[in-house]
Amino acid sequence: MSGIVWLALDGVGHPADAPPGSVWEQALPTLRPVVDAGAALDATLGVPGLPQSGTGQACWLTGTDAVALMGEHYGPHPGPTLQRLLRERSLPVRLARTGARIALANHYVPAYFEAQAVGPRRNRMGCFPYAFRAAGADLNPPGVPGVGATLGLDYRAPWRPVGTLDDVARLGAALAASARTHDLIAVDLWFSDALGHEGMVPLPADALAAGRTYLTRVDALLAGLLDAGARVALSSDHGNLEDLRVKGHTVARVPFAAVGVEPGRPSNVVQGGQAVAGWFGVDGVEITEF
Repeated sequence: MSGIVWLALDGVGHPADAPPGSVWEQALPTLRPVVDAGAALDATLGVPGLPQSGTGQACWLTGTDAVALMGEHYGPHPGPTLQRLLRERSLPVRLARTGARIALANHYVPAYFEAQAVGPRRNRMGCFPYAFRAAGADLNPPGVPGVGATLGLDYRAPWRPVGTLDDVARLGAALAASARTHDLIAVDLWFSDALGHEGMVPLPADALAAGRTYLTRVDALLAGLLDAGARVALSSDHGNLEDLRVKGHTVARVPFAAVGVEPGRPSNVVQGGQAVAGWFGVDGVEITEF
């Protein structure tokens, strides 16, 4: 049976919590039905403040309430406490201990590795690359098609597309082929959060257009995966891109959906992480002290 491809969106709130005229209001023939058939999960976990990528992604990767562990929403990168949690409890680490075949499909450019080597002592890796590295997995793994997190958009404004939607769909099909020889392939789609931080009043038309274009590319990637028979999970860590009237994160619920696996009935991102772990027979026992 094919492994699971996990599309981990960053900073995309559920369309049910998006304002009128949002990036979700467009034709997304594959993505939107999948999201609508899934769940809208709480990312605040009852803690005041705006959810952040560090604690939010740690919840997904470990099935642990990382916000309670930290005592606050924290991010964007995992600090020492979350690093320890990821080294011990993250799904990639636990799967690697069983001999499972795992890969992070993101393509990292040389400048990324140079920044890690010569930058400040503070960790600059996000939770996904940190967890896969902690599991002993290589970044830019051989035999797995590299996915640029921008999905073919220019990194800077005006975020012009490079390549076609068919190119993105073919990338999805290639990922599906790789999933036949892996148990888990994850894709850390962090660029959605970067676009979300372009929000302001009045609503920036160029950022809205780029956000919509980005979701059409997520739609094409997902279509390529599903057309090739992949089992797919889709999640997000916190809201942002769905409301470009504001520059920061939001308290919107986040999407969690799956095709080819049973998502269960989680109500928040911790339970979502436990559901993902359960697909692999890995327990999602929650801890609040570490």
